[in-house]
Amino acid sequence: MKTICGIAMVLLAFAAAGCKPAPPKLLSPATIKDIMDSMVDPSGDFVFGAVEVVSDEHGVREIAPRDNTFTLDAGALDQAYNENNWQAVRLRLIVLLEAPNLLVMPGRKVAPPNVTSQNPQIELQPWQIQKLIHDDRPAFIRRARNLQDAAEVAMKAVDEKNVDALFKAEAHIDHACEDCHLHYWYPNDKRAQQLFQQSN
Repeated sequence: MKTICGIAMVLLAFAAAGCKPAPPKLLSPATIKDIMDSMVDPSGDFVFGAVEVVSDEHGVREIAPRDNTFTLDAGALDQAYNENNWQAVRLRLIVLLEAPNLLVMPGRKVAPPNVTSQNPQIELQPWQIQKLIHDDRPAFIRRARNLQDAAEVAMKAVDEKNVDALFKAEAHIDHACEDCHLHYWYPNDKRAQQLFQQSN
C-alpha cells in the first residue's frame, strides 16, 4: 500500500510540474522600420560622425572622440550619450551590435500596415521587402550579421582608442548597411548600385 501511495505522490508531483503556467510571452510590436528609425539610423549616424576630416573656412581639421568620461546618472545621460567621446561611441556601437538580433526575429514585420514607399520608382514597397526576406531568410540573417561584424571591429578600435582604426571601421559599417539597403530597400537605384560597386 505504501508503495502504491508513493508512486501516486510521484505522479502527482510530475502532473503539478507540468501544469505550471507558461512564462509571459514578450511583445514584439516594433517593425523593422521602427528599429531602423529609432536605433540603427541614429546610432550609425553618430558613429559615422565620430571621426571625420572637415575642410572649411578655418582649414582642414580632424574630428575625433575625446578622452573625457562621464557618469551615467539620470540627469547627465542625454548629454553624455550625444557627446563625441569614446564612451558615447561605445554606447552607440552596442546598439549596432544588438539591433540586428532584433531585426531578424521570426515574425518581425517590415513596416506598419499603413506605411507605403514614398518613392516607388526606386524604393520597394514594404510587402515586396517582406517577400524578399521571407523567401531567403538566411541571406537576410547573413547581412544582419555583417553589420554586427563591422560594429565589432569598430568596438575593438574604441576599446583601444584608435582613431585611425575607428575611421576604417566606419567604412565597413557603411558598407554593411548599404549592401542590405541596396538589396531590400532601393535595388532600383542605379546610381547607388554603381557607387557601391566602385567602392568594392
